[in-house]
Amino acid sequence: MQDTVVLPLSDLDREWARHLGVESWGAECVVSRFRLAYPHRLPGFVAWKQDERVGLLTYHIEGRICEIVSLESLREGIGVGTALLDSACQAAAEAGCHCLWLITTNDNLYALRFYQRNGFRLTAVHPGAVDEARRLKPQIPLTGFDGIPIRDEIVLVRIIS
Repeated sequence: MQDTVVLPLSDLDREWARHLGVESWGAECVVSRFRLAYPHRLPGFVAWKQDERVGLLTYHIEGRICEIVSLESLREGIGVGTALLDSACQAAAEAGCHCLWLITTNDNLYALRFYQRNGFRLTAVHPGAVDEARRLKPQIPLTGFDGIPIRDEIVLVRIIS
């Protein structure tokens, strides 16, 4: 199969991105540190394999810090997530950022492994934060991957060199 091609999220991709968010997270919004974000409205990147969208990453830059708001790989294990992260890291560096950060939940062990393999370090755990996030987004399930109760937010950071 041909290589993954990563392109900036365009206006033509936004409805697809909104629909992907609803499918993946139960709503078109996500919650990060008690703020609602709408990934399909943010800058980002779409990964393509041939003529098919296979991944999405959205981000938000504030000052010299870039938050990865969403990352969705539709084909695991073939480099989609890594290609998207590399594009985000390059965009953040070009914008003068010194780091990328993101939040995942305590149940998302696959993501925790993936991000750490890609240069991210765990920097904080916010116990009970997801319980609070449900006030903003009640669609967040009580139980996640492998039957693990979803309760806590985990912050990961990657320094841009």
